[in-house]
Amino acid sequence: MPDSVRVVEVGPRDGLQNEAQAVPAATKIELIERLADCGLRTVEATSFVSPRWVPQMADAAEVLAGLTRRDGVAYPVLVPNVQGLERALAAGAGEIAVFTAASDAFNRRNINASVDESLTRLAPVVEMALAHGLKVRAYVSTVLGCPYQGDVPLAEVVRVTRAVARMGCYEISLGDTIGVGTPGRARAMFRACAEAVGAERLALHFHDTYGQALANVYACLEEGARVVDASVSGLGGCPYAQGASGNVATEDLVYMLHGLGIATGIDLDRLIDTGRWISARLGRAPASRLGRIGGSGGSAS
Repeated sequence: MPDSVRVVEVGPRDGLQNEAQAVPAATKIELIERLADCGLRTVEATSFVSPRWVPQMADAAEVLAGLTRRDGVAYPVLVPNVQGLERALAAGAGEIAVFTAASDAFNRRNINASVDESLTRLAPVVEMALAHGLKVRAYVSTVLGCPYQGDVPLAEVVRVTRAVARMGCYEISLGDTIGVGTPGRARAMFRACAEAVGAERLALHFHDTYGQALANVYACLEEGARVVDASVSGLGGCPYAQGASGNVATEDLVYMLHGLGIATGIDLDRLIDTGRWISARLGRAPASRLGRIGGSGGSAS
């Protein structure tokens, strides 16, 4: 097991982007700053996608401009294309994330492009971002299953992972978009991708639809994973996958990591409070188990 893990908080973007109710920019800004105050070193802030497709992210520039940024904290933003990158640059972004999937069927439903077409579209975005001195992270979705085609060949997951690594993405987040993975499959997938690009360049992004996310994370930690995405209070889901729950809850993940003696630098009690706070703002109970319990059980950081 690793001595430490970097937790990438995706709640402000991945967690909020599909909320039906409009979330004020001030609430988003406060959420991001609260998460940074918890000790998270990477907080995905927003997304520069078309407001027509994702109205919740229409205030991306306002959110980024309103942040009081902490030293040592990265605030990546998601961009789908060159136009989104240009908006992100104008707003002062220092790091971006790009996305594709290992499934043709998913990509066609999501962005109306095949896997290869999506990679062709991403190349100039990554090149332009690197030329402007930005760090680039990549998401590869459907690595353990697709809602439209079912199983996704492992060779295709490896191929896409290798392709975005070659573009210059410093980190590739492997996404179980609909949460169908199990520990054995997750372990094999991570091992194959690690052999292709190195475990140090990989992150985990597991949804908890079938209650397997923490078990899958554990299996991959044993294979050398050191970075895990999570969403505070389990916020979010996938708009292209009916019934898919959000990412593994950050509170529950951190509780497990601390219980294993793995350092995160995160104040778990403060994180639980933050999850309960944003859940109250959204008018519902926390989705995380620790949020519902209301305490950390004394788990150390």
